[in-house]
Amino acid sequence: MSKLTHFNQKGEAHMVDVGAKAETQRVAVASGRISMEKATLEKILAGEHFKGDVLGVARVAAIMASKRTADLIPLCHTLSLSAVDIDFTPGDGAMICQATVKTRGQTGVEMEALLAVEVGLLTIYDMCKSIDRGMVIDDVKLLEKRGGKSGEWLRKK
Repeated sequence: MSKLTHFNQKGEAHMVDVGAKAETQRVAVASGRISMEKATLEKILAGEHFKGDVLGVARVAAIMASKRTADLIPLCHTLSLSAVDIDFTPGDGAMICQATVKTRGQTGVEMEALLAVEVGLLTIYDMCKSIDRGMVIDDVKLLEKRGGKSGEWLRKK
């Protein structure tokens, strides 16, 4: 059986043993977007949404999600994160969420960054669904990762 598989000798899924891997600084950056009506975006940006600070709540939710990744994704390792940075940038009828997650450890933080983006965007949806049920979350992707044996990976434009 190939060393690259994620199955044990019996063919069962299991958590990969990272115990022999060197601890290195790990960074992952992910992004995604939520498209919405122009009026919805304007309310968010003006801070006039009746539920309060949509982006502030979404930022906290995204950070909390990154810290709970191993509780939600069955074979992820529990990691001690050293930093989580969440940025929201308005676009043309959309809000872009970008998460940068860092740790010093034996495995990467790609899942933590991706989950942070998803939960941040879902929180925006949840807070705004009463005024805009047609919102669409899409284009969630890993932009880059650094650290570990495989080194640096950047998404090609």
